Amino acid sequence: MPKILAFAGSGRKNSYNFSIAKCAAEGANVDGVEVTVIDMSEFDMPIFNEDLEAEKGMPVNAKKFKQLLMSHDGFIIGNPEYNSGYSALIKNAIDWASRMEDGEKPLQAFKGKYAAIIAASPGGLGGIRGLVPLRMLLGNIGMHVLPNQLAVSGVAKLVDENHNVVDEKTQKNLHGIGRSLAETLLQAAK
Repeated sequence: MPKILAFAGSGRKNSYNFSIAKCAAEGANVDGVEVTVIDMSEFDMPIFNEDLEAEKGMPVNAKKFKQLLMSHDGFIIGNPEYNSGYSALIKNAIDWASRMEDGEKPLQAFKGKYAAIIAASPGGLGGIRGLVPLRMLLGNIGMHVLPNQLAVSGVAKLVDENHNVVDEKTQKNLHGIGRSLAETLLQAAK
């Protein structure tokens, strides 16, 4: 059974990108696909540094995150845009997870897997500028990034006080992204 991991590149409480990742995950929850949603605030890890890695090995939370990546076939990634790029949190988590451990193949957590990328922002562009470099990064580590993506602008007006997406059009679009990833994985598994 294909497995999808949904997360956001934000550890912020009430992250809009976590809200949209959860919503997209609802759309991916179809027969024959298992979906897991994680909050990256539960995977705090130091900034990647080869000296730190050589001295102490991979941090526990980095190892837990990497194990989750390795046990899933596809990812829904909510990407907060910072200065037209992806977040330091997402880059750092990818850097740690890309490190080979005993018996692993290079980039084993990523290579040949699928990703759906989405973004949200209170601003007018919805985080679209951060999706371009994220798409490039994921492609460079061997992932298949779905061509359809979504940037949700004005997101503050589209979620409720519990940070659930309540706007019907936005829900439909996010569910469509999640369903597209699920269908891609089901097709690839045949």
